[in-house]
Amino acid sequence: MAAFMRPFESQAYAAFRIVVGLLFLLHGTQKLFGFPVPIPPEMSPPAWIVYGAGSIEFLGGLLVMIGLLTTWAAFISSGQMAVAYWMAHGLRFLNAEGGGWPALSPTVNQGELAVLYCFAFLYIAARGAGIWSVDGSRSS
Repeated sequence: MAAFMRPFESQAYAAFRIVVGLLFLLHGTQKLFGFPVPIPPEMSPPAWIVYGAGSIEFLGGLLVMIGLLTTWAAFISSGQMAVAYWMAHGLRFLNAEGGGWPALSPTVNQGELAVLYCFAFLYIAARGAGIWSVDGSRSS
């Protein structure tokens, strides 16, 4: 880590956790409530994905953002994103024109966001809530 950033490590991590949680929460509000914009009908997933994934995204994002039950919420959210990657992106290589291993690449199958969320939440689950969190204020 660059020496000039070392004094701000806790604040940078807290901002990271809050922003990741907020963005994930917004995926949930889009699925569950059509907010800020509804999913176009032609792209609408099945109801079990809307209510299953949407609920995890909404509640998991909220809990990570405020830092409550952070480790568990982040771990479950990470798992959901791993499943989402393989369901919606990773298995495209079976049907991809030309197919094969290149289609497993997130840059080819458009799964980058799922991979990033998966590993961001895995990191948050391993590190915990940190400062500016309900968990942090309860343990102090």
